[in-house]
Amino acid sequence: MQTIRSTTDPGGTDTTDETGPADGTDGAERARSGPGRDLTALLAGAATAAGGLGALLAFTGQDSPLRGPFVLFFLLAAPAAAIAAALTGLDPLGRAVASLAGAVAVDMLVAQVLLATHQWSVRGGLVAVSAFSALVLLLVAVRRWRGRSPGRQGW
Repeated sequence: MQTIRSTTDPGGTDTTDETGPADGTDGAERARSGPGRDLTALLAGAATAAGGLGALLAFTGQDSPLRGPFVLFFLLAAPAAAIAAALTGLDPLGRAVASLAGAVAVDMLVAQVLLATHQWSVRGGLVAVSAFSALVLLLVAVRRWRGRSPGRQGW
């Protein structure tokens, strides 16, 4: 329970004293204890399912009205998640902007290389983007496993 005391000093000015909860936790910890605390995990699972479904529909060649939007979501979300995992030192908004910009750059680079080599195909683009994303996530996992994450070095 948070207590707020307002008093008037002899000079006539109001002073407000806020004390934290009685159990010693801060307000941020209390805010995460409500019914919406699992929303992040639910949204991450839904995004993974949508991206996986888009990749599956494209690899199998199924004709579906959902194929296009889900494939586009996969092409943005997979490299963005990989780049965001590598950018641990940024604040959340900067990390989101940088990872989305990086995802668009990766997609355009893959498309340009495939077009320049006359090897363009939807499956080829998906394989290249998937390989890039998996490689970046693997490198991030190896860096963390070896204890070389930027958080431990004080970057």
